[in-house]
Amino acid sequence: MYLLIKRLFDFFASFLGLVVLAPLLIPIMIGLKWTGEGHIFYFQKRIGIKNQPFDIWKFATMLLDSPNMKGGYITVRGDPRVTPMGGFLRKTKINELPQIINVLLGTMSVIGPRPLAQVTYDAYPAEMRDHVYDRKPGITGIGSIIFRDEERMLSSITDDRMKFYEDHIAPYKGELELWYGAHASFLVDMKILFLTVWVILFAESTLPYKWLSGLPPMPEVLRKA
Repeated sequence: MYLLIKRLFDFFASFLGLVVLAPLLIPIMIGLKWTGEGHIFYFQKRIGIKNQPFDIWKFATMLLDSPNMKGGYITVRGDPRVTPMGGFLRKTKINELPQIINVLLGTMSVIGPRPLAQVTYDAYPAEMRDHVYDRKPGITGIGSIIFRDEERMLSSITDDRMKFYEDHIAPYKGELELWYGAHASFLVDMKILFLTVWVILFAESTLPYKWLSGLPPMPEVLRKA
């Protein structure tokens, strides 16, 4: 029953979202066309339900050849590959809004584990990879909330950032997504949806840990980063 309610919510929320957000999305599309490299959308293969790849929709916020430039798939605050308009879109998470189309098509959900590129998915501990995507990936989720400022965290690392990601961020992200898989319900989804907006407004808030029962605590090394 939960999955049926979730799919109905996804369909109507994505359809209504496209209609309501059109006055915001259209000016952004025009702005992107006339700035940066002139590309509006960015499509990338991501890992989806049952570990099957799919094309994710995003607003173009970085140079097209970014994955092949210094930094690869790791983005830090002040990354020179991010376009001027792209910086604003990434900070406000508006760059994720085109994924509403993925939700409408059924390849994503509003709430779920964030869909990762293959290289960052491979950073998950092996025992987690077979379970994180037992359900559809989401526009937002518990990983998105807790790692709302991942770029700032990574920019504080002066050594090998990919190694830090593999050793510390990926394992904890995996724990969070497995927590979601074990606790998923329509009520938890609505809490995560509310918290997504909350942490954008109050970036330092600890409300997620207070409001979501049994959430794995953040390791000390990440709190200090």
